[in-house]
Amino acid sequence: MEHKLIRGYAVTPANVHDFNACESILSPNADPSVYADSAYMSAERVERLSAPDSPYLPCIHEKGYAKHPLTEEQKRANRARSTLRVRVEHVFGAQLQTAGNLILRTIGLARAIVKIGLRNLAYNIARLAILKRGIVS
Repeated sequence: MEHKLIRGYAVTPANVHDFNACESILSPNADPSVYADSAYMSAERVERLSAPDSPYLPCIHEKGYAKHPLTEEQKRANRARSTLRVRVEHVFGAQLQTAGNLILRTIGLARAIVKIGLRNLAYNIARLAILKRGIVS
C-alpha cells in the first residue's frame, strides 16, 4: 500500500451488509484486487466479483471447516493476503485506542457519516504526522 492513509469510506445503515457498499468505494483506476474476510463472502458475492465483466480480482480469505481443513497452499495464500489486509486492521486498532471504542451511537445516517468522517480525518492527520517525521513506514 503506497498511501497509508484513509482515501475513501462508505457508511450504510445497520441493516445493509458491508459488501453492498464495497463497489461504491472501489476506484476503477486503482488496484483491482479486493481483499476480504471469508465471513463477508457468500458464493454469490464471490461469483459477482469473479464475473467476466467485473473489473475486480477477488482475493478472499479461505476458511477451513472441521472435516475440510485448509491445505498448506490455502494457508500460504491466506498469509500472503494477510500482509495487505493488516493495514486496514491497524486503522481500526488505532481508532479504537484513540476514540475509546468503535461503537457508534447516533440517530440518523447523516450524523453517523459525519462522525465516522471526523474519526477518519483525525486518523489521517495523526498518521500524516508520523509519516512526515519518518518514524514509521
